[in-house]
Amino acid sequence: MQTKSLKQADGTIVHYVIIEGKTLTHNYDGPALIPQGNKRLAEYYVFGIKKTKEQWENIKKDGEGVPFHKTAAGKQSGTRA
Repeated sequence: MQTKSLKQADGTIVHYVIIEGKTLTHNYDGPALIPQGNKRLAEYYVFGIKKTKEQWENIKKDGEGVPFHKTAAGKQSGTRA
C-alpha cells in the first residue's frame, strides 16, 4: 500500500490510496485533503472515513489501523520498508 498525492490546478492537495481498485482518501502523516492549499480548512481521513483532527491524532497515537512498518513493534523487529 502506497499513499499517493495529487495537486490540482487550484492548489488543492489530496492524499489517497488505491486498495482493490477503490480510491480512498487517506493519509497517516497529516491531513488527507487540503482545499486550495489552505491548511486551516484541512480534512483528515483514514481509509476514506472522515475524522476530526482529534480523532486522527488518537488513531495515530494508538496505532489503530497503522501498518506494521509504522508501529514500534515493526521497527523493533528490524523490518525495513
